[in-house]
Amino acid sequence: MTHDAQNALRRVIEKYADNARFCIICNYLSKIIPPLQSRCTRFRFGPLSTDQMIPRIEHVIREENVPITPAGKQAIVDLAEGDMRKSLNILQAAHMAFGDAGKIDEREVYQCVGAPQESVISDIMTHLMNDDVTTAFNQVQDIKTTKSLALVDIVQRVHLSIMKLKLDAKVKIFLLSKLGDLEKRLAAGSSESIQLASLVSIMHQARQLI
Repeated sequence: MTHDAQNALRRVIEKYADNARFCIICNYLSKIIPPLQSRCTRFRFGPLSTDQMIPRIEHVIREENVPITPAGKQAIVDLAEGDMRKSLNILQAAHMAFGDAGKIDEREVYQCVGAPQESVISDIMTHLMNDDVTTAFNQVQDIKTTKSLALVDIVQRVHLSIMKLKLDAKVKIFLLSKLGDLEKRLAAGSSESIQLASLVSIMHQARQLI
């Protein structure tokens, strides 16, 4: 909701607070204006676990007769990152885009949301961690172009890959700090080509620290 819409809602809440209750759901509390926050009691909920998400997703799949493979279902869970609403949105989008073409697999799920597959990220990490700067830049640029990927999505998945690596704490802190700065520059509209060169440089520096 825009700030103007939230201000309008505030007046509705004030008018009907005596005989109605309002439940406002958001992912980011900072996007709710302070006047609304002050009129609410806050409840914070953490991401759902895989064991909590899968039964509900399977229930929807059965009720809606969605043709999907186990790998496709797992891809939805991985991409949702504990957000049940996001998982159902991904499932719906994949069903609308590929449901008539046969069973929805992992590739179709990732293609639907425009996120890079684990195998693609694995290839990118191999180039970043082993090739020289020029070769790594050219190889990642080629993968990015061929797979029609956004650099911000690649950076986010590289971040998750780094979290799984057994690295010295100083190296991991260096990488996460630099990747955060890189993602901020991308959000501000910086050139993807320049920021890709920055990503290659960051990984090269980390290799030297290792």
